[in-house]
Amino acid sequence: MSIFSQRSGITKRLGKSTLLHCAAGLDRPTDGTVVIDGTDLGSLTEQGLTVLRRERIGFVFQAFNLVSALTAEQNVALPLRLAGRRAAPDLIHRALAEVGLADRARHRPSGLSGGEQQRVAIARALITRPAVIFADEPTGQLDTQTSRQVLSMLRGLVDDHGQTMIMVTHDPVTASYADRVLYLEDGRVVDELTGALTAETIATRMAGTC
Repeated sequence: MSIFSQRSGITKRLGKSTLLHCAAGLDRPTDGTVVIDGTDLGSLTEQGLTVLRRERIGFVFQAFNLVSALTAEQNVALPLRLAGRRAAPDLIHRALAEVGLADRARHRPSGLSGGEQQRVAIARALITRPAVIFADEPTGQLDTQTSRQVLSMLRGLVDDHGQTMIMVTHDPVTASYADRVLYLEDGRVVDELTGALTAETIATRMAGTC
């Protein structure tokens, strides 16, 4: 089964971090195959994995992980600079505009709200036009209203741009924004939901798999 063919997915409970680490090429699985955008990660050297992560994978973390000394636009441009690519100003501007922060480009993280910092992190993840974005509890540090705004924006990226996204969460409301929900228990997939998802349906099934 390939979860990368889905536009978005959710996992829960034990094994979620290991799943993301293996899927993103940060760890090598002891069994099975991980394929991203047609590339078998098992065939790559460590240098090859580094290049793949830099060019074809985006990451969004709960802790934002922005560089405090850099402005929003500099943080967004960072993946391109690390890859030795030119960070064209109009490209950076479009990325920030896409997440609603065109007017905050020159603010450092300390001058941004939590929701704005996460939007910068999302723009940074998108700047290389990755094959897949992995999101680990991306709204875990945000209040309810801001969380919904960020989730709606992520949902829009999936719908409008066909962006593949795989997200880890324990929150049924967050999971309800996905197309496909996978439940993990003790490192194994124990259940799955697809179609029109609601937080109530996901929470009920979650209780049944615990």
